[in-house]
Amino acid sequence: MQSTRWLTGDEEKAWRSLATIMHSLRWAFECQLERDSDLSFIEYHALARLSEEPNHTLRMSELAAVTNASLSRLSHLVKRLESWGYVRRETDPTDGRFTNAILTEDGYTKLVASAPSHVACVRQLVIDHFSPAELKRLAAYADRIVAHVDASQWRRELT
Repeated sequence: MQSTRWLTGDEEKAWRSLATIMHSLRWAFECQLERDSDLSFIEYHALARLSEEPNHTLRMSELAAVTNASLSRLSHLVKRLESWGYVRRETDPTDGRFTNAILTEDGYTKLVASAPSHVACVRQLVIDHFSPAELKRLAAYADRIVAHVDASQWRRELT
């Protein structure tokens, strides 16, 4: 049996700082988006990801992956977005086993209207506190963590 590699004081401090960032930023963005756009963070993120795709379309399974949502959670989310007229679902014409989520014109309009205040919040809370060189390093560190998570057994067990 392998013994536990406990965190050193410096490692624990770094981990707690990162955990605090994950929770406090997410909460701040949730509050800002709800207040200014009447959208949750994941609703905004789903609309944004769809807006970046050709024909504003993604398979539901791909949208679940890029939003870090289970298919069940995403299905509820898309159903809500459909009820507001922001997204519609259609069978994938290239493979009928899949369902596509498609951003509607109303959904795109909602996203465009919501983006300026969200970007201002992102700038205020994160971007404007770093130099360009620091932002590059921050992105590299974050990308390294995400790549490790994506390649790990934990990611596979959760999806």
